[in-house]
Amino acid sequence: MRATFAYTIARILLFAAVLGILYVVGARGWLLLPLAVVISGVISLTALSRQRDAMSGAISTRIGDFRQRIDEGSRREDDVE
Repeated sequence: MRATFAYTIARILLFAAVLGILYVVGARGWLLLPLAVVISGVISLTALSRQRDAMSGAISTRIGDFRQRIDEGSRREDDVE
């Protein structure tokens, strides 16, 4: 959960920084938001790769633990019957 929160906050801050820089540079109107999304997305591919890997590992672990609990419950249920 912590890794997901950290990655999400980093993405939001990166987007806000790019948005601010583009606004100061002179991008206005309908072009500002799509341009900020694309540029911050490209930057995040390299700048936030470590956080993204940590987040995906945490999510994979949580899903694996959840599946294991479901399997254990199913086995116990089968043993009872």
